[in-house]
This record gives sequence, C-alpha cells and structure tokens, in this order.
Amino acid sequence: MEHWVKLCTLTEAPEPNKACEISVEGVDVCLANVNGELHALDNWCPHRRGPLGQGWVEGGAIVCPWHAWAFDLKTGLTVPPEKSHVDVLPVRVEGDDVLVDIS
Repeated sequence: MEHWVKLCTLTEAPEPNKACEISVEGVDVCLANVNGELHALDNWCPHRRGPLGQGWVEGGAIVCPWHAWAFDLKTGLTVPPEKSHVDVLPVRVEGDDVLVDIS
C-alpha cells in the first residue's frame, strides 16, 4: 500500500547534481538531483552504513562519502565491481512539494 509523505519543498531540494539527506516519519532518505530530475533512495549504504545523502552525484549515481561505493539512482544497484543495492523510493512533485512513497 502506498504511503506518500511530503519530503521537502522544491526550494529545499538539492541543486542539480547534488544530494542531501532528509528524515521523514522515521525514514532516512537520500534525495539526489540529476540535471533537474529528483531521485530518492534509502540513505544508508549497505557496506558500512555510510550516509548516502552526504555523498556526491556522479553521472546517474550517488557515491557514498565513506568508501566510494556508487549506486545507480534509478535502480539502486551498485556500480560494478561491488554487488549490492539500496531501496529506491518513488518520488513525485505536486505543486511546490516533493513527495516520497515510504511504504
């Protein structure tokens, strides 16, 4: 069952090719902006629980600031040679609000 919640406003969202971390209803979210398109992922890297929202955007991936594991922002899969993933959270914009499905 979907559970859409307001994550932030568009003015609070990260600038293009940047990321941030936001907590909503006890869920830590990495919100990344790739050339104006917003993507949301679980904020915690499965390697050592590095905060992905403190990482950097490189191409279509978010790079963990602790050990440089990169995760595709559309699929959540790690960029090889690593073999892991993080959950991708659906995101949408309604008016000035950025919503995320945390179900």
